[in-house]
Amino acid sequence: MNNRRVVQTDGRAAVALAVLSGSQLLIVVDATIVNVALGPIRAGLGFTDAQLQWVITAYTLAFGGLLLVGGKVADRFGHRRMFLLGTAAFGVASLIGGAAGEQLVLVGARALQGVGAAMMAPAAMALVMDVFAPGRGRALAFGIWAGVTAGGTALGSVLGGVLTEAISWRWVLWINVPIVAVVVLLGLLVLPRSSGVRTSRIDVAGATTATGGLILLVYGLSRAADHGWTSGTLLALFGALALLVTLVFLQATRRASLVPVSLLRNRTVVAADIVGLILGVAIYALFFFVSLFLSTIQGKDPIYVGLAFVPMTVAIAVTARISGALADRTSPGRLSAAGALLVALGLLLLVRIEPASSYAATLLPGLVVAGLGLGLTFVPLTTAAMSSAGPTDSGIASALFNAAQQIGGALGLAVLTTISTAAAGTAAVATAESTTDGWSLALVIAAALTGVAGLLAVTLIRPGTHQADGR
Repeated sequence: MNNRRVVQTDGRAAVALAVLSGSQLLIVVDATIVNVALGPIRAGLGFTDAQLQWVITAYTLAFGGLLLVGGKVADRFGHRRMFLLGTAAFGVASLIGGAAGEQLVLVGARALQGVGAAMMAPAAMALVMDVFAPGRGRALAFGIWAGVTAGGTALGSVLGGVLTEAISWRWVLWINVPIVAVVVLLGLLVLPRSSGVRTSRIDVAGATTATGGLILLVYGLSRAADHGWTSGTLLALFGALALLVTLVFLQATRRASLVPVSLLRNRTVVAADIVGLILGVAIYALFFFVSLFLSTIQGKDPIYVGLAFVPMTVAIAVTARISGALADRTSPGRLSAAGALLVALGLLLLVRIEPASSYAATLLPGLVVAGLGLGLTFVPLTTAAMSSAGPTDSGIASALFNAAQQIGGALGLAVLTTISTAAAGTAAVATAESTTDGWSLALVIAAALTGVAGLLAVTLIRPGTHQADGR
């Protein structure tokens, strides 16, 4: 059963892409905008340092843990319906969170934001497939999507700093509400309807083990990055491993599985997800260590840190558009590999950081080269991960791709932070020089992993079979 309807007119398709890109902007901005406001939030609601982490963790756990379920539900009940419900939930949660007068209300609202994002993200990417036919148009759409994703990351820091300083921390949440209203209203008008796959039942056991496993995995990795590899961290990771192994067994033995076995047997889909996971390591490492360098070593304010990533954002937008134009004429594996190698080169250029390094001479070249690589990679990688999936599996395929990047980023950050901290020495003896040396080592490792991702891409990713379009 093919439930895909393609928007025919260029005008409707353009508006639909703006709507879907707007939802992606909400998710990406939210990942950074709240971080900037943590100090005022702590003062305003009386959080302790230990409690404050839950303002971030509640969102991360709900989003990462429910992605697979969100993708499956979107395929089951319709991409448009679940996209609009997820977006509305995100907006309601933002309204409640901004008005919160108690800690528990804010943490609960952040968790609800994560639930909405987990419904919204896979459905939005599947809707791009619904709206745009395969070929240049779809590739260019994914190129614009990549530019929005990159821009949102930098915008979150800048916007968070401006809103917090000029008005109140509450506006880092309330800013989402008018955007959600516009996205939902226009979405009702221009997004294609799809009935979903009514014959497909929800795999309750698979959904439970997947959600529990991913929540424990994200929690364990986040805890490792913040608190090290303590017994609590290891217990969470072992629990995640047990649940995810159970999930694999269930998927292999059940007829109505959460993740279709055919998807897991598709080499292109699996390879694109693995490469996406490794690139998640590189992206998180780059933003994390460069942000720390600028803020803690050089004492720059959040607005400066956000603006420092703008050239990288522009580079991503430029090459994402070029990559979209080349998609029909170049193997996605080769294009992804070329981009991954550029990202690796950008990371190696950043290895030169020292306490007195200037932005223009040391940081800017690495950020621009890495941005060029990310823009070149995102379009063919996303297309490979999505277009090789069947017409009824695009939501779960999108969820797998999103989850791979989330897990890669969390895992990479936990491991690389541990390595860099060990290399720098204990807090009592670490100097600015030893700290930056530790970060340089972490960036070298991230560059090496990204090179491996390039090799995997050129070896395993093949032109899509376009099963999703009936060919």
